[in-house]
Amino acid sequence: MRFAKFTKILAVGTVGAVMSTAAVAEDVKFRFAGTFPIDHQGTKMMEQVAADVAAANVGLTIEVFPANQLGSGEALFEDVARGNIDMVSAFIYADTDPRFDYLSMPFLVSGWDEMNSVMRNMDSEYNKVLQEITDEYGVHIFAQNPEGFVGIVATREPNNYNTFDDKGMNIRVWSSPIVKGMVELLGYRATTMAWGDIFPAIQSGIVDGAICCTKTATYSIFAKSDVGTHFVEVNAIQEMTTYYASQRSLDKLNDEQRAALEAALTKASDDFFAYNRENDAVFEQKLVDSGYTILKYSPEEHAAMAAKVREEIWPMMAQNVGQDIIDRMMPAGN
Repeated sequence: MRFAKFTKILAVGTVGAVMSTAAVAEDVKFRFAGTFPIDHQGTKMMEQVAADVAAANVGLTIEVFPANQLGSGEALFEDVARGNIDMVSAFIYADTDPRFDYLSMPFLVSGWDEMNSVMRNMDSEYNKVLQEITDEYGVHIFAQNPEGFVGIVATREPNNYNTFDDKGMNIRVWSSPIVKGMVELLGYRATTMAWGDIFPAIQSGIVDGAICCTKTATYSIFAKSDVGTHFVEVNAIQEMTTYYASQRSLDKLNDEQRAALEAALTKASDDFFAYNRENDAVFEQKLVDSGYTILKYSPEEHAAMAAKVREEIWPMMAQNVGQDIIDRMMPAGN
């Protein structure tokens, strides 16, 4: 009898525990961290995700923290891996793992269509490699958001901007040996610097500019703040943010919540890509209207630059990224 009573109590307790777990699962709050300024389109997409998830009415609330409020892009990946932050919209830097530097492989794609088929296709080798690496850290990739090609924001016109000769200019690069090698090959001096340090460094003259941004972001972030005067349209590396989340956090969700979140992120990724593609020329004109000078390469100059970078920089990548990953990035693999 005592055993029967104990079993009954245990059963009731188990049911209570299950009901308690279900109740918790019905009321989950995620912190969604981003690096874009508050009024940037990328932040508007984060807010759209929060609104779409709320409208799904599945008991999941998304709280948005833009503009590096929860940390810089360099730090966010490790915070997500530890489960300190639930979800992020940011570039994945190679600080945590040198293999991530393949994300900055120059001249891997040549236009918007290839960005769509290589970077946004989650079944491409580009994204299969990324998910394989992030799985090791307990991080799930939801979507990739290429925003266009990055250029060089500068406070003056570089010397010999369209050749490989010395530019007489020191520019900021992010924590990527690949990018550093590329800009030095182009004739710049390079200083590795976190995103959050760019503005004071440019304003104080520590650097003369930065390779960092699309024309859209250059206008929104720099021109509107009266920082910089020139934009060099290098068009070698795509600007990329990634929607990724802690697997620990995702494990708290029920099927409905997970489906609502995934649908909202996919829609935001689609909308953001369409916005950037449609507005690239619009923001180029806004840059010009704001007083910026845009420096372009001729088709022949750009082809020569691409050939030289592929010849000299791609082999360098094997040291940090691994030849196996480089091989998988070749056109046949994508």
